[in-house]
Amino acid sequence: MDYEGVKSFMLDKLGKELSSDLYYHDLNHTLDVLHSAERLMVAENIDEYHQLLARTACIFHDSGMLITYIGHEEASCQLAEEILPGFGYSAGEIAIVNKMIMTTKLPQSATQKLEQIICDADLDYLGRKDFFMISHRLKHEWDIHQIKSITLKDWYKLQVSFLKNHEYFTQSAQQTRSALKQENLRQILELMNGSGSP
Repeated sequence: MDYEGVKSFMLDKLGKELSSDLYYHDLNHTLDVLHSAERLMVAENIDEYHQLLARTACIFHDSGMLITYIGHEEASCQLAEEILPGFGYSAGEIAIVNKMIMTTKLPQSATQKLEQIICDADLDYLGRKDFFMISHRLKHEWDIHQIKSITLKDWYKLQVSFLKNHEYFTQSAQQTRSALKQENLRQILELMNGSGSP
């Protein structure tokens, strides 16, 4: 299992081939999820072998954007099945990677620890100070790709619903991100409630 080899190959591929109008699902998002997962895996005491599998899933989890926007998780699994054997991954290891990828599809459906970690890493930004900047990148991406064109007010309503219903899976993410996630929710509600003020 040549993780470093496939990491170098895929990050180069994503950097060169992802559409320039992906303002959220870009190479920076993949790297952000990878770094967030690495932090969580250390905190959750994941052994090195399973860390490598989870890191691989992070690198591939949105790679399907190279092929399609809708259903990109399935396309990501297809790419993993095509590329990973060339880097020494077994069929069993690829199956584990693909199961992790599929659990990031909303609504998240993680049951195993590695799946929970990658899901928490994928939405790590909900509990960070850069939440608003990243959130607006996603809105812009949806507008460009005609996924959902909505007003800023309706976008905030959507964010309120999402934040209220979202729970981090791992104790590590809950401890480090939940408080600021609640603060981000409070700020959105404050913006919405003040929208009618002069």
